[in-house]
Amino acid sequence: MPVTVVRFNLVDPGATPASLHARYRAALEMAAYADDRGITTVQTEEHHGVENNWLPSPFTFAGAVLGATRRLAVTVSAVIGPLHDPLRLAEDIAVLDLLGGGRLVTVAGIGYRPEEYALFGVEWERRGRLQDEVLETVLKAWTGEEFEYRGRTVRVTPRPYSDPHPLLLVGGSSKAAARRAARLGLPFFPSAHLPELEAYYKERLVEYGTEGWTMMPAAETPLLHLAEDPDRTWAAYGGHFLHEARTYASWQSADIRSAVRSAATTVDELRAEGVYRVLTPDECVAQGLDNLVLHPLVGGMPPEEGWRSLRLFCEDVLPRLTG
Repeated sequence: MPVTVVRFNLVDPGATPASLHARYRAALEMAAYADDRGITTVQTEEHHGVENNWLPSPFTFAGAVLGATRRLAVTVSAVIGPLHDPLRLAEDIAVLDLLGGGRLVTVAGIGYRPEEYALFGVEWERRGRLQDEVLETVLKAWTGEEFEYRGRTVRVTPRPYSDPHPLLLVGGSSKAAARRAARLGLPFFPSAHLPELEAYYKERLVEYGTEGWTMMPAAETPLLHLAEDPDRTWAAYGGHFLHEARTYASWQSADIRSAVRSAATTVDELRAEGVYRVLTPDECVAQGLDNLVLHPLVGGMPPEEGWRSLRLFCEDVLPRLTG
């Protein structure tokens, strides 16, 4: 059975508070609907100070989704570790782990936007060392025992639900990220299909004498939108897909590797590229993908169009994938 993911970043260019409220409520209702129909995962993410209102508080949103659902996992992919106070991060994840009964998955990255570090007064040049401190601290905090932190003795409560601790993966596309994961005995989440980096991570596990595993995107991981008439959807809503693609492209330097990377500058180029795909239900089944990622509110997509896509997937595609 394939993994099925519904992604939300709540982008809404030019939004008003009222329109953002409607978008957030729609996302929660979509999550509950998806949970009832067997979707595997809701995925969300973290970015700050973005003009198009990209979600800055993934754990707050994750808590709402966990409260609205019963079975699906909620993945934060990724939290920008160095922007968070380590003790408070440990507390927040522990509470969400208790709330969701172990359904929260956290991928910890260091980000790739210096502007976000500047916003919080965090030194960009120290991001690697800060990430080490964050990960080491949350692992100690989740034991419920006292430990030394920045020259003082601290103890964090409550302990999480999951044993030995909530699922925490180290994300990234660099050897430094792979080494960090291996040294701490944490699973590794490459940000793209990077078999050579996975092999490097496995070598470092042997070197450090630790154990771990890799959760790596497939070689082909398109973002999907379902429609009965893809031509109409591209004509009416292609600008929403292009907005997100261009936003991502503007952030990513040449050394950043991402499973969702587009070089398109027009809607036609984006459609031909295949990173974003608008498919009929039959076309979606025929793709034969092991991981299907829906993005119903992509780039400020009107919620009613997002609902059409999600319902087509859940009512027409999913029964054929799981039957």
